[in-house]
Amino acid sequence: MFEIIKAGGWIMVPLILCSIVAVGIIVERLWTLQASRVAPDHLAAQVWHWIRNGEFNEERMQALRAGSPLGRLLAIGILHRASDREVLNDAIADAGRHIVQELDRYLITLGSIATISPLLGLLGTVLGIMHVFAAISQVGLGNPTALAGGISQALITTVVGLMVAIPAYVAHRYLRGRVDELVVQMERETARLVNALQGRQAPAEWQRRGDREAA
Repeated sequence: MFEIIKAGGWIMVPLILCSIVAVGIIVERLWTLQASRVAPDHLAAQVWHWIRNGEFNEERMQALRAGSPLGRLLAIGILHRASDREVLNDAIADAGRHIVQELDRYLITLGSIATISPLLGLLGTVLGIMHVFAAISQVGLGNPTALAGGISQALITTVVGLMVAIPAYVAHRYLRGRVDELVVQMERETARLVNALQGRQAPAEWQRRGDREAA
């Protein structure tokens, strides 16, 4: 492994750093963007039952805000449920923008790594070819050993650049889609809770759950 890194030249250093950062971001985002951490199942239904039964207090409000991004949106909806629809939507949208920014954290960096890694590999390829031509000008074509270093650098950096870029790109697209999916889910659950609190019919599954708990 060390010989491969050495053959790739100094350009291998930023490529290795990119790979380490990419792996760290992917692992951290996969952990952070779990549905159970961002938008727990049945959270909106549980909050609705607390409010309906008079069990929702300031302590539970604080726990709701601190528990998950969905909880923060639900708390905003509860606080503004008596406001005009426009004020309510603006408050939820403003909170949603901050939450999306948090969910998107590091994804720009991951996308940048996916973009620059092939370029770094290409730079290594160009440097390797320059090394080959410099060797040819000095010893001619009769000494393959003198040419091997430049050829190795050209091939290794290209391969390593692609090996870093392809997984980073795939992970970036997956995580970006995961964020979009979670945002839609949070918006849907918040709208359902607000509608229920404003006197509209609560979702049937919420009512069935409440009946089971009451029984």
